[in-house]
Amino acid sequence: MQSSNGFSIEPVDTSQFDEFLEYLGGQLSNNGKGDTPYFAPLAQGESRLPPEKVAAFREGLQLPVGSRGWRRAWAARSSSRQLIGHVDLRSHRENFTQHRCLLGIGVHRDHRRLGLGAILMAHAENWALANTALEWIDLQVFSGNQPAVRLYLRSGFTKTGEVVEMFRIDGLSFSETAMTKRLATRRACHTDS
Repeated sequence: MQSSNGFSIEPVDTSQFDEFLEYLGGQLSNNGKGDTPYFAPLAQGESRLPPEKVAAFREGLQLPVGSRGWRRAWAARSSSRQLIGHVDLRSHRENFTQHRCLLGIGVHRDHRRLGLGAILMAHAENWALANTALEWIDLQVFSGNQPAVRLYLRSGFTKTGEVVEMFRIDGLSFSETAMTKRLATRRACHTDS
């Protein structure tokens, strides 16, 4: 998809995965540095995903939506083909959650506060509505990451709960907020009385 803003949004597949992984490492290297809030449960010195998460991400791109471990990702590229943001949807780990997915998103520090995050989320939501039976998108965000929380609220997510002091990273405590967005109203197969 070509945008009028001079960037495109393209699916990430296994042939581009190494480049995408390098981009993610660059993103993670900013976690909690300078005026960037912590956004990932990693220490500042860790800028790479653990090998088991890399393998699960790569494998998930090839799994059918609805199966355990599936994942779909899209990258935003500038007109010069630089990766400037991403969004991904993935399965929950628990059984009986095929109607829900988890969202992950990131925007390169030089392209933040320009509306790219909202565009990426809308792209993923539109894909889910057109190509899947997903009904809900869930996410977790550090409660203190107010720019991200505001973006999610503006995009239609609602807060469902908070785990106080969920993480202790680099000597600091971080609470985690859970949020969700309903994509479609479908008749429930079973309701509790």
